[in-house]
Amino acid sequence: MDSDVLTLVIILAVILAAVLGVLLVRGGKVPEGTYPETRDADDRPDDASEASSTAVAAPEDEEAGAAAEPELAEPAEPAEPAEEPAPALETPEPVAGRLARLRARLVKSNNVFGKSLLALLSSDDIDDDVWDEIEETLLMADLGTEPTTELLDRLRERVRVEGLKDPERVRTMLREELTALVDPSMDRSLNVDVSGRPSVVLVVGVNGVGKTTTVGKMARVLVAEDKDVVLGAADTFRAAAAEQLTTWGSRVGVPTVSSDVEGADPASVAYEAVSAGIEHESDVVMVDTAGRLQNKSNLMDELGKVKRVVEKQSEVDEVLLVLDATTGQNGLNQAKVFAEVVDVTGIVLTKLDGTARGGIVVAIQRELGVPVKLIGLGEGPDDLAPFDADQFVDALLEER
Repeated sequence: MDSDVLTLVIILAVILAAVLGVLLVRGGKVPEGTYPETRDADDRPDDASEASSTAVAAPEDEEAGAAAEPELAEPAEPAEPAEEPAPALETPEPVAGRLARLRARLVKSNNVFGKSLLALLSSDDIDDDVWDEIEETLLMADLGTEPTTELLDRLRERVRVEGLKDPERVRTMLREELTALVDPSMDRSLNVDVSGRPSVVLVVGVNGVGKTTTVGKMARVLVAEDKDVVLGAADTFRAAAAEQLTTWGSRVGVPTVSSDVEGADPASVAYEAVSAGIEHESDVVMVDTAGRLQNKSNLMDELGKVKRVVEKQSEVDEVLLVLDATTGQNGLNQAKVFAEVVDVTGIVLTKLDGTARGGIVVAIQRELGVPVKLIGLGEGPDDLAPFDADQFVDALLEER
C-alpha cells in the first residue's frame, strides 16, 4: 500500500513539473512584429521583409512606460510623368544668306562652261574652228539650238566691230550677251501675296525629280519670309510621301493636310488643304501632287482634275513645274506635256549643282515662255533659293 502511494506522488510530481515548464515558456515568448534591441540583424527571421509597413516608434525614455502609439506613414503621392519638351522649331536661313552660299556652289559646278568660252573668245585669232568650238561648248551646256545660234551671231558681230582681245573686255561682252539670253526682265517672283484669301500653289513634275522635298524646302523659304503656310499631301500613291511632307512641315511649324487612306483621291486631299488654308486665314497653301510620267495620259488627266477641283473654291495662283537640271533636253520634253495639261507659271530647277549645263535655264524659258523662279543646288534643307539672272550669269563666268 505504501508503494502505491509513493508511485502516485511521483506521477503527480512529474505532471506538475511539465505544467510549470509550459507556463514558463509561454511567459517568455517575444511578440510578433517587434525586435528586441539585443537581437542582431542577422538573427531576424527570413520573413521580416513581409512584416507590416507600419513603422513602430521607440519610446523616448525608459520612464515613458508603454510604447507610444504607432504613427501611420502617409502614402507617397505618385510622381507625375515628366512632360516631354516640344521639339524646337528650326529657323530657316534667310533668303539673302542663301544666295551668296548657293552662288559659290554654282561657280564650282558651272565654271568649266564659263572658262571655256572666255578662253576661246580671248584667242589671238578667232577663226572658224574657234567659232565651231564655241558653238559646241554652248550646245553641250544645254543652251539649245536656237539660243546658241542667236548668241553666236551676236558674239561674231561684236568681235568683228570691237576687235576684242582684252580678257576683261571679253568677259564683259560675254556677260552682257548671256544675261540678255537669260532675260532678267522676266517676273520671277512667287505669287504668294494674294489679298483676302490664301495664295494657292500647285507643284507638279515627273517621278524622281525631288518634288516632295522641293515642296518642303519651299515651305522653309516662305517661313523665312514670315508667311503662314499650309501643306497639302496630295501624292496619295507613294506610301511615304505624306509622312515625308509632314516631317518637312513640322520642322518649321507648318501643318500638313493628308489622308489616312492610301490611294485616296488626290483631288479631294488638295481640296481639303485649300479649305484648311481658307479656314485658318493662312497666307499660302502648297499642294504636292503625285509624280507622273508625261507619256501617261490617264495620269496627266488626273492632274488636270486636281487643278479643276481646287478651283471650285479658290483660284490656283502658281503652278510650279519641278525639273531635274541633269536630265538636259529630256526635261524640255517633260515641260511641254505638263504645260499642255496645266497652265505652268514657273519652273523650279533642282540639282543645278550636279551639272555644268547651265544653259538649260535659257532653253526651258525659251520653250515654255515662263521663268525659272527657284533653283536647288544641294541636299541641305535650305539649298533652294529664288533665281536671280544676274547672279546666275556672274557665277557662270566667275573664276575660282
